[in-house]
Amino acid sequence: MRTRHRASVVSAAKTALTLLVGAGFMSAAPKLSAQAALLLEQPYGVFGTLNPTGHAAIYMEHVCAETPVRLRLCRPDELGAVISRYKGIEGYDWVAIPLIPYLYSVDDPDQAPTRADQTTVNRLREHYRETRFGQWGDHLPKGNFFYDGWVELVGTAYDRRTYAFRFETTREQDEQVIARFNARPNRSHFNILFNNCADFDRLILKVYFPGKFNRTIFPDAGITTPKRLAYGLVQYAKKHPEMRLTVLEIPQVPGYRRKSHADRGVTESILTDGYVIPIVILNPYVAGGLLTDYLLRGRYRFIPKHPTTVDAMHLGALTGGGTSSPQLAAGAAPRAHDVGLPVSGEASVSAHRTQTLTTPETPQQSSPQR
Repeated sequence: MRTRHRASVVSAAKTALTLLVGAGFMSAAPKLSAQAALLLEQPYGVFGTLNPTGHAAIYMEHVCAETPVRLRLCRPDELGAVISRYKGIEGYDWVAIPLIPYLYSVDDPDQAPTRADQTTVNRLREHYRETRFGQWGDHLPKGNFFYDGWVELVGTAYDRRTYAFRFETTREQDEQVIARFNARPNRSHFNILFNNCADFDRLILKVYFPGKFNRTIFPDAGITTPKRLAYGLVQYAKKHPEMRLTVLEIPQVPGYRRKSHADRGVTESILTDGYVIPIVILNPYVAGGLLTDYLLRGRYRFIPKHPTTVDAMHLGALTGGGTSSPQLAAGAAPRAHDVGLPVSGEASVSAHRTQTLTTPETPQQSSPQR
């Protein structure tokens, strides 16, 4: 009896010790992390010449589009979605599109052309609209001289170069973004001065960085611009290296449009494009204020001299290592990326190696409700 009692005590002690050790490991284990990125998109075309501030959007690795106007957490085989505010998209304030279609108008990166003419781009966009948008896509506006309409939603890499400012997130933060935007009415109140695409991104960044990214008066007279938003993210990263900010370049696919040009701020555009001349004639004091604003707050560099370039087949540095390319998954050699950010005059470089993942065909999206 004593032997049995002693054996049971030892067994119970071993079980308790195992549970304690397991609990210790669980408490010490880091929280599952994800990635998000501010996409700084260059201006292009006639409207981009008149308004060279460009466009901004947010990519989230673990946030996917249940429909173009409703969000959910991603499944393991999905690469996340890009969400942004647009003007003239059937009265909606924001639209979410899966990453690969957003950039290249295709579901499979193998199908993305390395060079594309107008016929090819139009065909890819129309095919995606017809097969993925469902009935919702039938009512989307075609656009006009100032706005491209629904074509802004897919194939943005054919129009312009994009810089991705990638940072770490948590599942809890991603869930907050989903809950917030699914709960609020998705109705457009677009205003190019004070409720534009960069203002929308600023609201999302405030979820990930509470208390930051508030509206400022200087520079740009209180107008939030994509360039200023990216600069604010870089400045924040200098003080918070744990966010692991990296900068990637997604090049423009050649052949469809002329090369896009650099994003600029409001005061920078006024001074460098000659718009300041009539202002000087009408009110030299205002012109002097704009010049002072630009010299003190409007000149800043935030893009590395040689950022890592990622294309349709090598988006792993942006997506956290995943790619939906069956060709790469079948055994093609992975490609290493050096991802760096100049936080103190020199680039802080860390290596990222592209991993591969085969994903099934994306199911057709149902018609969303406003």
